[in-house]
Amino acid sequence: MQKFLLIVSSFLIVSLSYAQFNPATIDIIRDKYGVPHIFGKTDPEVSYGLAWAHAEDDFKTIQQSFLAGKAMLAQYQGKKGASIDYIIHLLRIPELVEEKYETDLSTSFKKLLEGYCAGINSYAVKHSEEVLVKNLFPITPKDMIQYSVLQLCVLSGADKALSSIFGGTVPLLENYKTAGSNAFAFNSRKTADGLVYLDINAHQPLEGPVAFYEAHLCSEDGWNILGANFPGAPSILHGCNEYLGWAHTVNAPDKLDIYQLEINPNNHLQYKFDDNWETLEEKVAPLKVKIAGVKVNIKKKVYWSKYGPTIITERGTFSIRMPAQMDIRGLEQWYRFNKAKNFTEFKAALNMLAIPGYNIVYADKYDTIYYISNGRIPVRNNQYDWKKTLPGNTSATLWNKLHPIEDLPQVLQPSAGYVYNTNHSPFHATAGSENSIVKDITMGYETLENNRSKRFEELVSPLQKVTYEDFKRIKFDRKFPVQFTFPYNIDSLFLIDEQTNPDIAELIVQLKQWDKTGYAESIGAGTFFMVYEITRKNNALFNAQHTITKNQAITILKEVKESMLKNFGRTNLQLGEIQKLKRGKVSIPLPGLPDMLAPMYSIPLKNGLYKGNQGDAYIELVKFTKDGPIIETLNVYGASAHANSIHYTDQMEMYTNQQTKPMTLNKEAVYKSAIKKYNPL
Repeated sequence: MQKFLLIVSSFLIVSLSYAQFNPATIDIIRDKYGVPHIFGKTDPEVSYGLAWAHAEDDFKTIQQSFLAGKAMLAQYQGKKGASIDYIIHLLRIPELVEEKYETDLSTSFKKLLEGYCAGINSYAVKHSEEVLVKNLFPITPKDMIQYSVLQLCVLSGADKALSSIFGGTVPLLENYKTAGSNAFAFNSRKTADGLVYLDINAHQPLEGPVAFYEAHLCSEDGWNILGANFPGAPSILHGCNEYLGWAHTVNAPDKLDIYQLEINPNNHLQYKFDDNWETLEEKVAPLKVKIAGVKVNIKKKVYWSKYGPTIITERGTFSIRMPAQMDIRGLEQWYRFNKAKNFTEFKAALNMLAIPGYNIVYADKYDTIYYISNGRIPVRNNQYDWKKTLPGNTSATLWNKLHPIEDLPQVLQPSAGYVYNTNHSPFHATAGSENSIVKDITMGYETLENNRSKRFEELVSPLQKVTYEDFKRIKFDRKFPVQFTFPYNIDSLFLIDEQTNPDIAELIVQLKQWDKTGYAESIGAGTFFMVYEITRKNNALFNAQHTITKNQAITILKEVKESMLKNFGRTNLQLGEIQKLKRGKVSIPLPGLPDMLAPMYSIPLKNGLYKGNQGDAYIELVKFTKDGPIIETLNVYGASAHANSIHYTDQMEMYTNQQTKPMTLNKEAVYKSAIKKYNPL
């Protein structure tokens, strides 16, 4: 009876929101690749259509996202999801959203959220057999914002901080994390044809809650954009409209601080703050966890200090503080990027300072290129070492202000004619002296280089002008730089004498003769892949200088040989024989190695085989012309997450062959070439 009432209640709530929209006026056009092009009169109507189309393709992942945002994931995943539900309550995300929703979000954006919710709720009612947890629906705009704040807190390192506080016993939320990306833009100072090029290329997980979904959104309100988003987002997160485009890569300034509180020896709930004893705020987080098919109610205490979320452990009491957990407008800032028509409008959206991280590479039809290492970075007291655990007993470490946009590393219209980022130093975004300099060491910006940044330099530096063919060649490059630039020194692997090590001589020669490419047919790449995997799993190999010794290199190669013989019966393996792009029944040789411009990261599959799980994922290449942008894209698998769909695997061979598909923002062209046209009914 209770379940029946819940379903009826969902129907009633959906019908109320449904009344604001007429799905018959919303068109979903599917092209030959199954990509949805969504047309409506207003932006909220288009967002309604986006929710419906995305649900058709991957309703399960969208639901898991909102289960996380509503602290209900443990009801579906059991103990695995409980850590996420706990974080939601610990960070007081529902309270934050409740406090700020009406005051901080614009009316137009709230209507956009309402449109998305109406679409996803309508789909849930009409496809109730696909609903994972019955009381998940209806989804509200506040639920959407809660999930977005969770994602941005994880981006800022919340789960990593908690894991370190608990001594590594809290599992990291790997399915919610990203591991890299490339973005670069050229303007007329550097391009042979005088046009502007933009590479949008995040290296995301290939599946899951932060795998990109491609869509084209177009309304009569002036919204016309093609790009990609994550499940549960009501707009595009990076892509291009008729005027401009932007790409994201992950950056790593100091977005979170950890404090150890000085606890009253006579009262474990009191902590010293400026010579006064303050009492921790205490609440109970109601967790409902599915255990052996039964939902069990668990009550877990969560605490709060002046610094923020607080955890009591046997090692001490700690608080964490991060700007991501103080703002709910991240999704609205992305929506404002969507609607910008020039750099002035884009910069105005950027000045919202709501997204707590990400590098941004921007380009537009007016020949403007721009780079910024964006972030909500606290203004901190420089008398403290902010890389370490901080004293949590003084207002001197309690920051309350953020650096303005002007303080962040950025480059506008450099004379070199290009900007780029590969998750390397934000103080090296272009050539020459126009790069930013370190203004405040407490901001904690990374200053490293990596293989991708060095390889990009090698490819661009000799070119006086860059053709569009050069642009694509750079983007799809599968070769390491002349000098490896890993976080650790692996040169010893290439200096071993095969004459004095006859048992591994074949592998030594394969590495020495390797041209550092990551092609599926390369035997040297296959050997290096195995070396990399074994080395990565054993960080204890490295000394204080992060260098592998010759003896350690020999040990690694012996382990590689043993693994190859055990699983394949030989040691001259091509990369594509070991690493596969696999989905459903389709399994094909997969090129690419970690930290290449066109990279791939893999996880063990079975019998010595590995499956690509993160890397050169959604790709969008844009050339801005006077007649509008020329766009080509590529997705790793296809538009659908359903195994019975032709679009479940139809881009896999294109992906391994680096073949793109032409896309357009032109409404007439989309309708003319439509494979399927329907309304979200």
